[in-house]
Amino acid sequence: MKTRSLPPRPRQLCTALAMAFFLGGVTAGADPQHGIAMYGDPALPPDFVSLPYANPDAPTGGRIITAEVGSFDSLNPHIRKGRVPWQLRFLAYEGLMGRNWDEPFSLYGLLAESIDTGPNRQWVEFTLREQARFSDGTPVTVDDVLWSYETLGTVGHPRYLAAWEKVQTAEITGPRSIRFTFHTPEPELALIIGLRPILKKAQWQGLDFADSALDTIPVATAPYVVTDFEAGRYVTLSRNPDYWGRDLPLRRGTNNLDEIRMEFFSDADVMFEAFKAGEINTIRETNQVKWDTRYDFASVLSGDVVKSEIPHQRPTGIRGFAMNTRHPVFADWPVREAMIHAFNYDFINRTLNGGAAPRITSYFSNSSLSMGDGPAEGRVRDLLAPFADDLPPGALDGYALPAGSASERNRRDLRHALDHLEAAGWTLQNGVMRDDTGTALTFEIVLQSGSAEVQSIIDIYVEALKRIGITPTVTVVDSAQFRERTRNFDFGMAYYTRGVSLSPGNEQLLYWGSAAADQPGSRNWMGVRSPAVDAMIDSLLKAQGREAFVAAIRALDRALTTGRYVIPVWYDPVSRIAHARQLRYPAALPVYGDWLGFQPDVWWWED
Repeated sequence: MKTRSLPPRPRQLCTALAMAFFLGGVTAGADPQHGIAMYGDPALPPDFVSLPYANPDAPTGGRIITAEVGSFDSLNPHIRKGRVPWQLRFLAYEGLMGRNWDEPFSLYGLLAESIDTGPNRQWVEFTLREQARFSDGTPVTVDDVLWSYETLGTVGHPRYLAAWEKVQTAEITGPRSIRFTFHTPEPELALIIGLRPILKKAQWQGLDFADSALDTIPVATAPYVVTDFEAGRYVTLSRNPDYWGRDLPLRRGTNNLDEIRMEFFSDADVMFEAFKAGEINTIRETNQVKWDTRYDFASVLSGDVVKSEIPHQRPTGIRGFAMNTRHPVFADWPVREAMIHAFNYDFINRTLNGGAAPRITSYFSNSSLSMGDGPAEGRVRDLLAPFADDLPPGALDGYALPAGSASERNRRDLRHALDHLEAAGWTLQNGVMRDDTGTALTFEIVLQSGSAEVQSIIDIYVEALKRIGITPTVTVVDSAQFRERTRNFDFGMAYYTRGVSLSPGNEQLLYWGSAAADQPGSRNWMGVRSPAVDAMIDSLLKAQGREAFVAAIRALDRALTTGRYVIPVWYDPVSRIAHARQLRYPAALPVYGDWLGFQPDVWWWED
């Protein structure tokens, strides 16, 4: 075995540490806890009965059939290769700790019975529960934990790599305890480490973990296991009747459904027709107009299908059309600003949403973490001031997206677009936007097939661009090609969605850190390389208090938004879920609303 950043004899070292523990040479932290919060204390006490948004008396049984557009060719969500059903890593795997989605970022013991940290959180130590078991009934050991962290951190998906690079040592300190020490203290690292999935080491003896696809499904500890699948069509997960953790407070009232089936469709309209026909029994609707007009079929009118709206208090994240700054056309911010001005949000919103959808105004809008209106002040300004000469206009003095016009012609904003293009060296020449060498301004917009709404947005947008002499190429590809194109940043503009939380942290490096700009498979599709962005991420990771943390996020929001990397569209202040009447959820809702595992985690079946 190889332990991260230790001398090349880690097995002997781990053995020595274990012996030292028994002989009293290694001491654990003095005050292990049942949970941990990003700042302050976790909200739930040690004797909490269940999560505040779970129904501990929920019945078990029933089946949920979900659907998504796309396909899959792998059932290992922990590696770089392949397309995996997105929910699989949340349903079929567990970490040492588990989330409470009613707090910005707090964790409670799951596989671990306790967590301990050093001053400033320069290390974190977990103690495993004796009863923790894999789905095959074998016990979870600290050796499994150490192997999982080292494997995921070296050959796993990029989402695991950044945090692992910050681990200086990983040490077995007792028969059920393991400690991670960090190169530099960051408050979030103890929590990030606690969420890593734990896999069974013995399963992978003689196998290539990084090359597994459909042939080997990782053995884990979660309440659900994959019991059936057909490549590209469906995956079935069944509730494990022998699940080890069903009586834990973190699990009471969750994982109530006996079966979860995920169906895959090539087209959103086909998926909707399948829902109407009863082939799937729940669906999310992102379009207000469709929600108001298309859900009038027989099973809705009879009450067999219920329309539920789930409010939330989470940030919007960013959704829209990412401009690839690796492409010479989008290297200059004035060109990106011109693209934003040419996007007539008001007209598009009226056409597609009846004008009802609120716009995303920044990466953390709809939350207390938003950059806000007007100039930067106080700590936010102090953080950004050293980068004043490099930041695009608006970061310090205030920035707002153009409102657009109810008229399709949108003459005012198109004039602004022309002004910005001219400032970047582009002019209209015989009806075509060209530079001083005569080269026409053009680029490729890459879209994934199956989304009529996105295609409608682009159809309107392309017509607006033509009015200022720009004719982009629109390429529609299937989900596999779209993933490959975006993974390798092979596009000029592409539809992009990235959610953020109320407690952003190390994932921000993967989203828009400079180091991720040239890392295939990273989420930095735009190719952000900004010293200011990197510095703000570093500030939020090292913040030692809530006030400093929020200031760093607001400063990051300003640097990203004024970077003009994405043309934002709208967000939903509620999630719209249509579902069979037998599928129920608790009246108490988490602050995150419908977030990640909300459905099906706390849902149940009741006739």
